Amino acid sequence: MEVMPVQAFVFPGQGSQSVGMGRDLAEAFAPAREVFQEVDDALDQHLSQLMFEGPMEDLTRTDNAQPALMAVSLAVLRVLEREGGLELKRDVALVAGHSLGEYSALAAAGALGVAQTARLLRLRGNAMQKAVPPGMGGMAALIGVGMDMERAASLCAEAATFTDEAGRAHTQVLEVANDNGGGQVVVAGETAAIDRVIALAKAQGVKRALRLPVSAPFHCSMMAPAAEEMRAALADTDIKAPVVPVVANVTAAKVTDPATIRDLLVRQVTGTVRWRESVDAMVAMGIDSFVEIGSGKVLAGLVKRINGDVATRSVGTPADIEAYLAAR
Repeated sequence: MEVMPVQAFVFPGQGSQSVGMGRDLAEAFAPAREVFQEVDDALDQHLSQLMFEGPMEDLTRTDNAQPALMAVSLAVLRVLEREGGLELKRDVALVAGHSLGEYSALAAAGALGVAQTARLLRLRGNAMQKAVPPGMGGMAALIGVGMDMERAASLCAEAATFTDEAGRAHTQVLEVANDNGGGQVVVAGETAAIDRVIALAKAQGVKRALRLPVSAPFHCSMMAPAAEEMRAALADTDIKAPVVPVVANVTAAKVTDPATIRDLLVRQVTGTVRWRESVDAMVAMGIDSFVEIGSGKVLAGLVKRINGDVATRSVGTPADIEAYLAAR
């Protein structure tokens, strides 16, 4: 008897958006069209038209990108369920998502409804955008052999402190935002501190250190106002127990309790996305196949760099769906 792989479904975060995403799904599958209509209705906006036609600068806006990426992920999942007979509880052992992808994972597992998730992500995007005035903060990727969370934290601690012209010492916010694994760590903080950490990393021989094209310093303490907004919104949100455990960003551990999920979603706004540890934890729990559900192939690439022994697959187009279902 053939031994089936033990699979986790993982859901992408910001940066995986592209103009045209989801259009081929909508053209090919009625269940995908239903999801896009549900999100459009929940937001009272033709978000699907923005996804299909752009412009990219509007799609990339945090308040649009977050619900849009969730919509594509859930559209793919619904097609797999309706057209392919997939049953998440039976066929998938764990789910996880990168940053906003955690909301997609929770919706996939039935902890949140699609419309409910769309509205939460719109609120989350707006709250994160307005938490820090434009130009006051940013993010940088530090990439190279040996780059890990400990080294990035050390660079942040050194670059966060500076001396002004009067000789007075000051400390700015500069923190590890995403531990993506495979020698890639993202840091976030005040603009001048980001400039200093890039220069310091280059001086210390880090292969690549570059500012990311984002509009705010996500996943650091500067997002505290956004966390409080999400705390208020989530307090009134009905969260059900997911049908499969969700591996949470901030703990890299599986969770099923709705009250704990609510707390972790608040903490996630300012907390580090511990993706490397999450993948390692899922492998330790027996996962040997990771399936990225939604737009792009970013997470499949990260997983493969973290652990080259596991199987990875990205499912985001009609051809991907056909290939995945044929391989089951």
